[in-house]
Amino acid sequence: MIEIAADTDVVLLDDDEHLRTALEQTFDLAGLKVQTSASAEGLLDALPKEWAGVVVSDIRMPGIDGVQLLEQLAAYDAQLPVLLITGHGDVPLAVQAMRAGAYDFLQKPFASDLLLDSVRRALAVRQLVLENRSLRLALADQKLLGERLLGPSTQAQLLREQISALSGLQADVLILGETGSGKEVVARALHDLSSRAAAPFVAINAGALAESVIESELFGHEAGAFTGAQKKRIGKFEFANGGTIFLDEIESMSLDVQVKLLRLLQERVVERVGSNQLIPLDIRVIAATKEDLLVAADAGRFRADLYYRLNVAQIQIPPLRQRAEDILPLFQHFVIQACGKHQVTQEPLLTAEQRAELLSHDWPGNVRELQNAAERFALGLGLAVTESTKNQLQALVGLPLSQQVEAFERALIAAELAKSHSSLREVAEALQVPRKTLHDKIRKYGLQHN
Repeated sequence: MIEIAADTDVVLLDDDEHLRTALEQTFDLAGLKVQTSASAEGLLDALPKEWAGVVVSDIRMPGIDGVQLLEQLAAYDAQLPVLLITGHGDVPLAVQAMRAGAYDFLQKPFASDLLLDSVRRALAVRQLVLENRSLRLALADQKLLGERLLGPSTQAQLLREQISALSGLQADVLILGETGSGKEVVARALHDLSSRAAAPFVAINAGALAESVIESELFGHEAGAFTGAQKKRIGKFEFANGGTIFLDEIESMSLDVQVKLLRLLQERVVERVGSNQLIPLDIRVIAATKEDLLVAADAGRFRADLYYRLNVAQIQIPPLRQRAEDILPLFQHFVIQACGKHQVTQEPLLTAEQRAELLSHDWPGNVRELQNAAERFALGLGLAVTESTKNQLQALVGLPLSQQVEAFERALIAAELAKSHSSLREVAEALQVPRKTLHDKIRKYGLQHN
């Protein structure tokens, strides 16, 4: 069985032991890490994912020959470089293989420098291929994040960057944010952009579970473990094995449950209620809270050691009131969604007064409240301005006219930038201003654009 390390540069396949030994020495002297084998059996199973190396194979081998191997590798990864070694009589076959996708072929006997030059060029090409793939994946991730976490504000951009950076890690994450700020949306994005995306994402609102059933829900139970436990139950942690578990309102857990959760996080095992069997877990835990857990720990309501165990990496979601330039783009997005959901054919338009109402409201319910307001608006039910909004509008009216105009102008430009994906030409046309004037205002207000 071939074993290939991730840092192997060359896999050399040749049933001629003397040639294989000589070429292995050539690669070693050139500083290239090589793995050799007399046959191609098992190669596909041994190749590391997104391997950055090159395969050098003789054409004439027992079992899988070089041409058959090329076909298999092309199906596995069409951009994996394969160099073929051929005898004089196999040159036509090698030319055919080149047309089928082989990177190069060398006819025996060949100079070592010729082989090394071809291998180094192939390694360079392979590196470029993998870098381009990585870039495309990163761009796809950013597009996915942009669709889920809209907003042109600096805070929204920073949030997307944090999620993108943490999604590739296995570390547990603690999400801090007010009610309605989108904690589960962030948790799902972390899961969907991770290597666990194909495995379960299990979301639990700890605050919504009765104290009498929370242990059974989280950890599971055996039949007969307590009154009413007629059947064995698989808990949420066990069900999420291989994937991600999201614990919302973690601050509402009792201290007894916190102790069991701490043990689970430390040892990565779960024990069903009524059982002595430890079940190994491979999970990522994402917890969320709207409360300062250190303050809760000082008050004796939350274990400090559990806080530090959960807080390996942290994401803080800013409240909507701190990123006013996101309000109008988000509202428009939710209106479009609601119109589709309720089959509203004519999308309603905001008046200037309604935009001012949206921008001046403090949104205590954050994005969730904004989404509900957008759905009501799409159904023709108005904005239902609250007393808080009226008070803020009155406070805004009391400011100098220049400050009112600037606040409104900044929000309008930010909304158009988001709508047109930062196309200055489209924004200038929509707002009917010269592009130079628009550019000056964007710089003045510190707005983001491509």
